[in-house]
Amino acid sequence: MNLQNTFATVKKASRSMPLLTEKKINRTLEDLAKLTWEGIPAILEANQKDLERMDPNDPKFDRLKLTEERIEAIAEDILNVVKLPSPLGRILTEKTLENGLSLTKTAVPLGVIGIIYEARPNVTFDVFSLCLKSGNALVLKGGSDAHDSNTAIVKLIHQVLEKNGIDPNMVALLPPDREATAQMLQAVDYIDIIIPRGSQGLINFVRDNSKVPVIETGAGIVHTYLDKSGDNQKAANIITNAKTRRVSVCNALDCLVIHQDKISQLPEITKSLGEKKVKVYADELAYQTLKGHYPADLLMPAEEAHFGTEFLAMTMSIKTVPDMESALDHIAKHSSKHSEAIVAEDEIAIDLFLKSVDAAAVYANTSTAFTDGAQFGLGAEIGISTQKLHARGPMALEELTSYKWIVRGNGQIRD
Repeated sequence: MNLQNTFATVKKASRSMPLLTEKKINRTLEDLAKLTWEGIPAILEANQKDLERMDPNDPKFDRLKLTEERIEAIAEDILNVVKLPSPLGRILTEKTLENGLSLTKTAVPLGVIGIIYEARPNVTFDVFSLCLKSGNALVLKGGSDAHDSNTAIVKLIHQVLEKNGIDPNMVALLPPDREATAQMLQAVDYIDIIIPRGSQGLINFVRDNSKVPVIETGAGIVHTYLDKSGDNQKAANIITNAKTRRVSVCNALDCLVIHQDKISQLPEITKSLGEKKVKVYADELAYQTLKGHYPADLLMPAEEAHFGTEFLAMTMSIKTVPDMESALDHIAKHSSKHSEAIVAEDEIAIDLFLKSVDAAAVYANTSTAFTDGAQFGLGAEIGISTQKLHARGPMALEELTSYKWIVRGNGQIRD
């Protein structure tokens, strides 16, 4: 299997993308949203084939699963992208030099974006919407877990592109095998950037083996620090929401870091976690405090391996610290630089936390569940970058552009 012709076809299609009008792009996305609603039965049928191949206890099962409600929400997200202004053609800098040359720094598409992702068929919709709106072509490499779902979705996308007179080759879905991944990572002449979405293992593999530039996204080892000044009710609500709202997503809470002065309130703060059947791995002080108050079958002594783990399940750890500095040290050691939060009423403590913690999104007195492109008002998202070059945090339209200098003259030559 040689995918060079596929890559070359997408690259050729990408050259026409910056010429599309915003009106045509928006009409195409509106048609896709409509066709998605109409195609719910076919999408669910394909998704069911994928689900039948996966153990329901697998943490990826919830990410793989599509429902009518989830597909309707996806269609709404597509329409949200329609409402956003185009990022293309934005003038970032404009000036005229002494010699009369006019310089304009203008936003342009990245070109061809490669996405490598696991059991997340919703990603297929999200990244297409954002790439079309930002003028980028797209190479998709989904996992075998979601191949039937992805195939059905890309079929809809190609139908809509053809209907609106846009080259359907701007989107290619590769075979789900490892050989396709290997070729994609070497496609330096055809793909401009690769974005992996999935487990830390997937991200590490892509980063370590790709010759194409990579933007790291996704893996979230998330902490919430309860300061000694924190409000107990706020803490209980925030921690429960961050942990249990949807456990399979990257912004879900993994570790509660609690100031020792608040340890006596831990049973009250974690009561709703027990009611929702969250398994807790607690350090010695937290374990002894919760013993007899938290469901015995859900309370376990923590080992070092339970800190710095992305659980993706109804599981979390608890770490007791003597002071803010120790909390910051623990987070710095174990964080994936995705999302971190503090619950506190002391403004000095909040300010220190927000300034000191190195993460793409840092929160005070709210749930980390908000780390999401749609929640940030960006429409959909192509991923959440945990690195510092080019983009950080939820990546949407603006983050899918680069820029070029346009220089206009009238016969000037350089001495």
